[in-house]
Amino acid sequence: MLQHRDSRRQLADLFDWAESLPSMFPWQAAAMRGVRIEEFAESDRYVVRAELPGLDPDKDIKVEVANGMLTIAASRQQEEHEGGHSEFHYGALNRRVMLPDGADEAAVKATYAAGILEVTVPISPKSVEGRTIAIERKE
Repeated sequence: MLQHRDSRRQLADLFDWAESLPSMFPWQAAAMRGVRIEEFAESDRYVVRAELPGLDPDKDIKVEVANGMLTIAASRQQEEHEGGHSEFHYGALNRRVMLPDGADEAAVKATYAAGILEVTVPISPKSVEGRTIAIERKE
């Protein structure tokens, strides 16, 4: 289990590294931009807040949870027509976050207000106490 968790952490770190690329290659910033987030854990919940201004949460934002990962995806498509001129803008943003141990994936809730998406994940208390394992003698 620990090895699997370490692999997921490495994968999450890789995504974080990839999101830093736009600052190194500004000409690709629009295509590679990630969702800006704030995350924190409290005693009984894990919270992720994402800045997604000007989007319609019913059409433009998708939140998924699977295998210990939270995925926030957002897309925007906008068309403007003025006289004989038309212009369109589009883009897609994605962010993946590894959930902490004890996360209750079945009880995740999301709200959207004033351009901020807030995802709340309940965390089950976990035992931190160790125990001694009896050793059976086989002959």
